[in-house]
Amino acid sequence: MAPLDVQLVAADRLVWEGEANGVSARTTEGELGILPGHAPLLSVLVDGEVRIDPADGQRRVAKIDGGFVSVDNDKVTVVAETVDASDF
Repeated sequence: MAPLDVQLVAADRLVWEGEANGVSARTTEGELGILPGHAPLLSVLVDGEVRIDPADGQRRVAKIDGGFVSVDNDKVTVVAETVDASDF
């Protein structure tokens, strides 16, 4: 299965963009795991971590202050007010 096309965006900048095997984050409904082939989704994120498993490397973790995640046709966009991405 083809990897996900992922964008992690802060209010003021693009933090990371690339291919990933999976993305996970905490939403208002609970923990969310996204893999290739995931159904379309739009959800509100709570303060916490977004974990990205890049297709070509080691897991990356960013701390976010709320936001939302959108999934459609293996494209995942995470938008947050602030992103602390020291692992990137």
